[in-house]
Amino acid sequence: MGVLSGKKGLIFGALDERSIAWHVAKRCQEEGAQLVLTNTSQAIQLGSIGSLAATHQLPLIACDATNLEDLKTLLLQAQEILGGKIDFILHAVAQSMNLRRHKNYEDANYTYFQQTIDISALSLHKLLHTAMETDAIAEGGSVVALSYIACERFVQGYNDIADAKALLESIARQMGAIYGQKKHVRVNIVSPSAIPTKAITWDEMERYYHYTDSLSPLGNADADDCAGTCVALFSDLMQRVTMQTIYCDGGFSRTILTPPFMNDYRKI
Repeated sequence: MGVLSGKKGLIFGALDERSIAWHVAKRCQEEGAQLVLTNTSQAIQLGSIGSLAATHQLPLIACDATNLEDLKTLLLQAQEILGGKIDFILHAVAQSMNLRRHKNYEDANYTYFQQTIDISALSLHKLLHTAMETDAIAEGGSVVALSYIACERFVQGYNDIADAKALLESIARQMGAIYGQKKHVRVNIVSPSAIPTKAITWDEMERYYHYTDSLSPLGNADADDCAGTCVALFSDLMQRVTMQTIYCDGGFSRTILTPPFMNDYRKI
């Protein structure tokens, strides 16, 4: 019997085995949850999530998280498959064409910029709005979205995703207050270490990863660590935690100096 035994969940954004969302899905299944996976049709075609879902006998539904009609259809289908209202949702949706096409932040393509905001932030608002409208989430349910510390501090190369994540966290707070009053639904953010995924990888990522590891007292958190934090927030163990940003980053967000970092600095 796991901490999510009997619960029904919906996981957005799993693309392949590197995806944080896929690690979350595996941990949720191990903890006893019933799951439905979702991603865009294009992502399903290009990634390996289709074969992974089939191997683990997990339903997979195509959905554009920026499209209100798609979201409504998804939430209705997921409830039908799961046999009841949804207890928890993971929002792991982010994309930036400016980042992918190596456009500097100051020279951003504004059409791409708007797409980044819509995909990476407004999709959470649209999801929660549609869930309220269709009464899809069970009383006391839990929604978790993934962010990163670049939304509050400058990180070279993170580009317009940083702005999108700042908006994402604001949406989580505001909608968390509203949804909490309506149905005691919790809305939280998990902000993990820099974890290389297909969705978000930028120049100098390897060097940056080494830097954050040397500056984190516990070392960088990996995708499994992040998955454990999400599972805890989905569970009944954190029924009074909402509108929070939880840092799963080995202490990086609260550290200025460590001995390993100083050793690296002395070599420069």
